[in-house]
Amino acid sequence: MDAFLLIAPVIVPLGTALLTALLAARPRAAQALSLLGALALLGCALALTARVIESGTLRGSFGGWDAPFGIEFAADPLGASMVLITALMGVACLLFQRSDADPAPESPTLHPLIHALLAGVGGAFATADLFNLYVWFEVMLLASLGLLALGLGRRHLDATLKYFVLNALGTLLFLAGIAGLYGLTGHLNFAALEIAGASVEPARLLPAAALVALAFLVKAGGFPLFAWLPASYHTLPAPVLALFAGLLTKVGVYAVLRLVGDVFDLDAVAYTLLGWIAVATMVAGVLGAAFHWDIRRILAFHIVSQIGYMLLGIALHSPAATVGTVFYILHHIIVKANLFLIAAMVWRLTGSYDLRQIGGLWKTRPWLGVLFLIPALSLVGIPPLSGFWAKFIVVREALAQGQAWWAAAALLVGFLTLYSMMKIWFEAFWKKHPRDGWSPPSATRLGPAWATTLGLAALTLAIGLYPEPLYRFAERAALMMAGAP
Repeated sequence: MDAFLLIAPVIVPLGTALLTALLAARPRAAQALSLLGALALLGCALALTARVIESGTLRGSFGGWDAPFGIEFAADPLGASMVLITALMGVACLLFQRSDADPAPESPTLHPLIHALLAGVGGAFATADLFNLYVWFEVMLLASLGLLALGLGRRHLDATLKYFVLNALGTLLFLAGIAGLYGLTGHLNFAALEIAGASVEPARLLPAAALVALAFLVKAGGFPLFAWLPASYHTLPAPVLALFAGLLTKVGVYAVLRLVGDVFDLDAVAYTLLGWIAVATMVAGVLGAAFHWDIRRILAFHIVSQIGYMLLGIALHSPAATVGTVFYILHHIIVKANLFLIAAMVWRLTGSYDLRQIGGLWKTRPWLGVLFLIPALSLVGIPPLSGFWAKFIVVREALAQGQAWWAAAALLVGFLTLYSMMKIWFEAFWKKHPRDGWSPPSATRLGPAWATTLGLAALTLAIGLYPEPLYRFAERAALMMAGAP
């Protein structure tokens, strides 16, 4: 049973991708099977997480070879929680797809590509081997390119090219770093790398580790290699955009956390450099968001900005900071996906994502305005929402380590994030619609959209009002990464 749970994050979505591809001639059956497959993945992820909580880290080797020579999957609290949040996002986005709020075109390749993407993300979180992490990154990349190009319009192909170029650069850096690490240590398994790396001089190890970390920063959207993200994400339909926004950059952050927080203990200079990269990422992202008027572009730049907070937690390199990073990743996936989904509901009711061309929703749909405020203020870090605790942990640790400038930057960026969220709220909800006689369409199919966004908002409120379970879980993940039993 444990072996199945370990490979379920890959086997279940790949199986669903195959079956939905075979049902290409029966789109309604493919849609139903796609959602059923996502629910099956969620059930397996819940069982895996429960098993990890009960028994600790699960490990399994495949191919008839034991670790560190065989292909190993492992699930510790961090990996299991990431698999669980991946499955939850898959269910949320496929449920939202059933609404008419900017859904993806129901082409024969849509559902196979979505589940291939989920398989790539799940594999990245489950693998315990650096080369196989590369393999799952490439599965993610191919599925992402397919989903980006799905619209076949000029802007879709332009976004696909931009996405591909920088991510291909990250792939080349990753391969070069893998080759360097293998040449120095003779291993690519995480546990074996940790042991072998301790016997290599840090000065010899640093260049190869830095190449891999740089590749992960490209995937995460870190400064200065983040331009591909706001240049491509806004072309996606809402459910796919929410899936991208919630998961893909977090895989890069997760990989950085594994590399420098679990496998290697780098020099203090390297962590200081990462801290300043984190600050630059925060500031660049929030300033880009302040400039734009398209809701999707604003939120895409805020993905970059929030990645900076997660990188800051990694740069602080302490158990407390790791707790903050894990808490932040899990909170942000829920909040960011929800914001993009709510933006699609705004689009459906007003006809545009451009804040200058919409308005009047507070009078006609006040509950949608309240719903938007929950993830928006959580993104800012307003208590008692989940974002407050995530930022509080990271900023508190920065101050405890004497990094006052980093803490000040984090607080300033939070204030500027409030400006962007209030800009969206005032323009979309509070001001009058610029077109006289406007009223929202009466014939909409927003039931699945309301169910999805309300569920995610309730989860945000639950984490904010009762953060103890998630904090303790993140604390256990940090302790196990630090080597505690």
